[in-house]
Amino acid sequence: MRKLIAFIFVLPMLTACWPTAFLSPRDTSMPEDWRVFFIEPLEITTATAPSSYQATLSEALRTSIQNNTRLKLGGNSQQSDLKISGIISNYATSPIAVQQNDNAAKNRLTISINFTILTPTKGLEEIKFTSTRFADYDSNEQLIAVENRLIDEINQQIGQDLINKLLSNW
Repeated sequence: MRKLIAFIFVLPMLTACWPTAFLSPRDTSMPEDWRVFFIEPLEITTATAPSSYQATLSEALRTSIQNNTRLKLGGNSQQSDLKISGIISNYATSPIAVQQNDNAAKNRLTISINFTILTPTKGLEEIKFTSTRFADYDSNEQLIAVENRLIDEINQQIGQDLINKLLSNW
């Protein structure tokens, strides 16, 4: 009986230490010849986005791709296996969870990016998709006070959408 109890407690510890790199689906469906990516400067077509958002999102996407895939950042689009461009098409706040007195209990920041991914090394294969993500905040808080936190949260989600597309749609 003691051996069974010890086995039950030791087994989770052993599985937690198991190397997951062999079992991870990371990069499993990404073509082997993809090594370098380049992100074109993002465009903004919405007037409500902060002027620095282009740079903030671009850096978040670069970091996300480098940290979660085997791809390396290239210096220019001519030397890259993947060229990623995007248009920030929506940056809006809206009330949600309206209460009886027509006041919102929460507000929502929504950001949409229209991405285009080109593979110049494969005869200009192209995929287009839109990533729309949001984050909620209390209506008693000013957007300016929580905007950086919300942007970081949304940028992580958009970066994950881009990685998912790179790993699954080719």
